[in-house]
Amino acid sequence: MRSFDAQIMSMPTVQPDIRIVADDLSGPEIRALLTEHLDDMHQLSPPESNHALDLDGLRGPGISFWSVWRGSDLLGCGALKQLGPTHGELKSMRTPTAQRRQGAGQAILVHIIDVARDRGYRRLSLETGTGAAFAPAHRLYQRYGFEFCPPFADYRLDPHSAFMTREL
Repeated sequence: MRSFDAQIMSMPTVQPDIRIVADDLSGPEIRALLTEHLDDMHQLSPPESNHALDLDGLRGPGISFWSVWRGSDLLGCGALKQLGPTHGELKSMRTPTAQRRQGAGQAILVHIIDVARDRGYRRLSLETGTGAAFAPAHRLYQRYGFEFCPPFADYRLDPHSAFMTREL
């Protein structure tokens, strides 16, 4: 085990009352959350720099999507896109504004890292924004071993995009 993975294991565990489920994107709660996500991304980034996936995009081949719940409350979501046999991309990480700071981001991130490992991926990457609104996301990803990197896959260098990656 790498020393970084040992550090992650010593972090507080995900709250036991949070459950993560494979989601078919048909429920009204998840549709509302993804609408909030897309609206927010369109406000924070110009159209050519916005890489958030809509419902149809998230239903595409090679993409798995999960939602995070506490009881009947939707706390967040996230997706994993296969880029190649050993490389995955984290997509659509979102927590509703009213539900932030309750552990959902950590829970879905840990879940996606575990799924990526189980699938035999050796690398997990992501694209996110660069403005101040994205700073909490950057901190979360860095706590879990992601480092800033050059663009990957089909992305291009863009002042509104930050790229991060980590080995698994």
